[in-house]
Amino acid sequence: MSSLRKVLTYLTVAAAALLGAVNYELFVFPNQFAPSGLNGICTMVQHITGFRVGYLSLIINIPLAVLVYFKVSKPIALRSMVYVVTFSLGLLILDHVDLSAFAYSTDNGTSTILGPLAAGIIMGFIMSILSKAGAYSGGTDFVAALIHVKHPQQSVYGLIFVLNVIVAVGSYFVYNFKMEPVILCIIYCFTSSTVVERAMRSGREAICFEIITEYPQEISRQIIAHLGHTTTLIPARGMYSGEEKNMLICVVNKVQVSALNQIIAHYPKTFGVVYPVSQVMGNFRDLNPRGKAVVDLLDHGDIH
Repeated sequence: MSSLRKVLTYLTVAAAALLGAVNYELFVFPNQFAPSGLNGICTMVQHITGFRVGYLSLIINIPLAVLVYFKVSKPIALRSMVYVVTFSLGLLILDHVDLSAFAYSTDNGTSTILGPLAAGIIMGFIMSILSKAGAYSGGTDFVAALIHVKHPQQSVYGLIFVLNVIVAVGSYFVYNFKMEPVILCIIYCFTSSTVVERAMRSGREAICFEIITEYPQEISRQIIAHLGHTTTLIPARGMYSGEEKNMLICVVNKVQVSALNQIIAHYPKTFGVVYPVSQVMGNFRDLNPRGKAVVDLLDHGDIH
């Protein structure tokens, strides 16, 4: 199973890279704007000189990947290079394929915003996949990883922000001194980062119940038997009555909220406080909307 998961992980990374190449050909290049990061700089260089992004990506990322291989993590570097090489080759191959029938652009400038929006959504989806697979998309991710190893306390968000500002400002001069490419770059950055954040958060979101009850053993047995989760019992005291109480803490999947509510409703003098949990770490079962355990097909990448 471990070997199969590794193969599926590499195939997933390669598929994400091909999707990234198609994304550039359909929504980035036709709309005359530069996306975020080092690929944004490569896109501007291609616009000025005609030197293809596919070659530039390899020239920039191969030395960075070698450094990540020796300084950060060999498995992460290898998976990341699968993305970089597949992405670059995909761009070079698609340069010779006529995709004009599918590419989105407008001759009169109407709805130009839709291209960067679509590109940002797709790229955000790709980045969330790479994060789950333990891989980088190259460029800025490589630089950030190398800085983090050398200076663990140093935040890389400032570097990423500065690089994106350089790309956005540079767009003004590269694309005929117009503000529109600058705005499109900002839209792309915002959309892609928002999609990544929401995708990563939803993947490990859960609901926490704090249940005040006189029947902690009975409720716990019901939760274990029917929901596949356990509880933590904390002694408590009612400050109005002064009576000893029991508080159960239980974290469940969002699809199990209704079932847990039904369990609580069967016990008198029992109530629960419910609030969302943005992320759960460690041993926690992910369930699909039908209540079945989600099978994890990716190995998430060893960092060693």
